[in-house]
Amino acid sequence: MTIIESKQLHLFYGKKEALKGIDMSFEKGEITALIGPSGCGKSTYLRTLNRMNDLIPDVTITGNVLFKEKNIYSPKTDTVELRKQIGMVFQQPNPFPFSVYENVIYGLRLAGNVDKQALDEAVESSLKAAAVWDDVKDKLNKSALSLSGGQQQRVCIARVLAVKPEIILLDEPTSALDPVSSGKIENMLFELKEHYTMIMVTHNMQQASRISDKTAFFLNGDLIEYDKTKKIFLNPSKQETEDYITGKFG
Repeated sequence: MTIIESKQLHLFYGKKEALKGIDMSFEKGEITALIGPSGCGKSTYLRTLNRMNDLIPDVTITGNVLFKEKNIYSPKTDTVELRKQIGMVFQQPNPFPFSVYENVIYGLRLAGNVDKQALDEAVESSLKAAAVWDDVKDKLNKSALSLSGGQQQRVCIARVLAVKPEIILLDEPTSALDPVSSGKIENMLFELKEHYTMIMVTHNMQQASRISDKTAFFLNGDLIEYDKTKKIFLNPSKQETEDYITGKFG
């Protein structure tokens, strides 16, 4: 079942066309990897899916993004509500400068939730889902900034999970982390797949091939190829895809 799709999506930074009519749809409960060289449009595309590009001056977007069949670029869209349903995890861990507990419930507090028991339960369940509860359960009142990079990133994922999104966007979530932390996050994403749709930008070919169901290859603002991950890596239809995957450029 398609949960979100883009139709003829174009994006311009000033006069430069960064996305050239992207048609893509994403199924519920799948992990999709977006791959391609730096500056090819994959992170820009990811940010169109919850209107994060609205925050950048001089951006023009045409075409549609339909989330559960409603156009998110409609003037009626509440972007705060949208970003609760379509959460985002960034490349650099970005915990807020307060306690682990307050980081996780940040979105719930914004929504006006004050029930202490409900907040406590949300903290525990979100940190467990983000595979970091055992690391931080005795540090809930300590600053999230005192944690390791990998722990910080998992707390940021817990913060997204606490508001119960349907889709999680991940912009190179492990690129700033060591291999052990990256592996923990990959395992966690694989387990979360049952409950969430995830779309992830990655430069790491092995990571894309390990954990994604589908892979999309972007080049110069175009979607070159989009298919099941096995097909993209073992038998791509386009020469450019093969050249990128085999390391001829990138």
